[in-house]
Amino acid sequence: MLVYQESLEQFMTDVTGGEVAALIEDRVLTRLHMRVSPSERRSWGQSLDHLALAFVGSSVPGDAGVSIECQLPMSSKRIDFILSGYDEHDQAHVVIVELKQWDAAEATRQDGIVRTRFGRGMARTSHPSYQAWSYAAFLEGFNEAVETDSIALEPCAYLHNYSDDGVLTDPFYADHVQRAPLFFKRDRQKLRRFLERHVSRGDGGELMYRIDHGRIRPSKQLADSLAGLMKGNETFVLLDEQKVVFEAGLAAIRRASSSRKQVMIVRGGPGTGKSVVAVNLLVKAISEGSNTVYVTKNAAPREVYQTKLTGTMTKTRYAHLFKSSGSFMEAEPNCFDALVVDEAHRLAEHSGLYGNLGESQTKEIIAASNCAIFFIDEYQRIHIKDDGSEDKIHHFARQAGAEVTTWDLPSQFRCNGSDGYLAWVDHVLDIQETAQTDLQGVDYDFRVFDSPGELDDHIREMNTLDGKSRVVAGYTWPWVSKKTPSAMDISYSDHDYERRWNLHDDGSLWIVKESSIDEVGCIHTCQGLELSHVGVLIGPDLVVRDGRVITRPEYRAPQDSSVRGWKKRMREDPEGTEAILDAIIKNTYRTLMTRGLRGCNVFTDDLESREYFRERVGGFSSA
Repeated sequence: MLVYQESLEQFMTDVTGGEVAALIEDRVLTRLHMRVSPSERRSWGQSLDHLALAFVGSSVPGDAGVSIECQLPMSSKRIDFILSGYDEHDQAHVVIVELKQWDAAEATRQDGIVRTRFGRGMARTSHPSYQAWSYAAFLEGFNEAVETDSIALEPCAYLHNYSDDGVLTDPFYADHVQRAPLFFKRDRQKLRRFLERHVSRGDGGELMYRIDHGRIRPSKQLADSLAGLMKGNETFVLLDEQKVVFEAGLAAIRRASSSRKQVMIVRGGPGTGKSVVAVNLLVKAISEGSNTVYVTKNAAPREVYQTKLTGTMTKTRYAHLFKSSGSFMEAEPNCFDALVVDEAHRLAEHSGLYGNLGESQTKEIIAASNCAIFFIDEYQRIHIKDDGSEDKIHHFARQAGAEVTTWDLPSQFRCNGSDGYLAWVDHVLDIQETAQTDLQGVDYDFRVFDSPGELDDHIREMNTLDGKSRVVAGYTWPWVSKKTPSAMDISYSDHDYERRWNLHDDGSLWIVKESSIDEVGCIHTCQGLELSHVGVLIGPDLVVRDGRVITRPEYRAPQDSSVRGWKKRMREDPEGTEAILDAIIKNTYRTLMTRGLRGCNVFTDDLESREYFRERVGGFSSA
């Protein structure tokens, strides 16, 4: 949706008259039904004043189109500034300009991510070049007019307060800067030449009108390239029941419409292939012209499966196909053909940075799509705010008048394909009583170690086989290396063992980074993902006393948001909160202990707990 659309001549008049910020504010209110903060209004005035100076004395014609705060379809994202017209060869061009008031930034080791100062201090955010390019990639991938009318999109970023200090132009970000050039404080003339090169004849706003009214569907180029990525990719081969559920999901997407909404629930435990089916549905639906997105609350599955699909850990044109579950608060009803929701048990009641926006992510997803497919395992709810459940899905599906179907993925391909091991984990952690009281006859490498160093050595040895073995831990150690990078987080002084959490540089891609064998992963960066062998450090939040599994939320690290606010909840509802906390901690270790395809090794510093696990193994037990 276009908020402000005028000719360049009128834009310059509005800027010189000091009216442009007020006009944009008024149109955001009337067209997007949103109020803006005083700081956002000031930023429009300041940034657009600087940008307008680049047009003074330029050869860009006055009838070139100008669009400001252009909201991307199916998204709350808005493009700061767009210039449209034709070049000297009569090629249609739309120039996307991302405006930043930054005056400083810090590099990170995460692709396309930098740190800069916001109102609440330094925070990570997208590199300006990546941000501008991602908007262009979105329009290229999903706007029919861009593809059929051969409209060239030219992204760039203008940081009018920033003197180039080598941070944003660091070679680490070179690919993004090449796709969307940066213009700094002293680059006004360079920006002017960039704009003149792409727009030498005006279009009277026609090009953006075509884009704004263009049909939203995946481009053929996007669909073909995405399908090509799947060919020969063994990660996404469908087996047995996975193929059955995939075909059922595809049929639901095909028959869905705004007047015949479909909701599909797929139950499956660890390793049943929920994510494999979800990604296959995404790719196939896109190839059939369906506007489909893969959704999770947790960033780790999104980023890792995007990496496995594309074969690269750098950000690609496919990034906008992988969205957070909090992305649909402001989505238009039925604007997506399908939303494929992985890890649906992690859906929250509210969205936003502070968890205070929206009504229910489950409701928002159903409302925003003709077809919503939820992959769920309620025994993997590991956060006090996890709100995803079959009951919630059925409730909001009924409200929306949707047809609901339910499917199961019973066979699991992790843990050496052993359902017996999964049943034993549930039994030994006292999640539910099962007949699997030991591991006699179960073909899975489970070991109890007497020191973290021995466990670490074994995992390193296993990692030499295929590079897919890692150590993980309960989030009971404070993340001190966040502020002091040289500090160690996890420490067993009696065993001369120290390690850092993985959370700083690699974030959600920790599990696929080669060097991460030297770090320890937490629940938030490995849920929904798998390893060959997993080593689990059980913290003091779970101990065994007289054969009873006891959970202790007071031992969770201060940075762990999964139990944040539990003391207040205990005062309000002690019995209910105690049950929730008990389930969260047990589910956390269930999730960690079921990441391994071939083996799980554990260590706990509590001797009684260690002996409990050892006894429950039976037969072969320890290292």
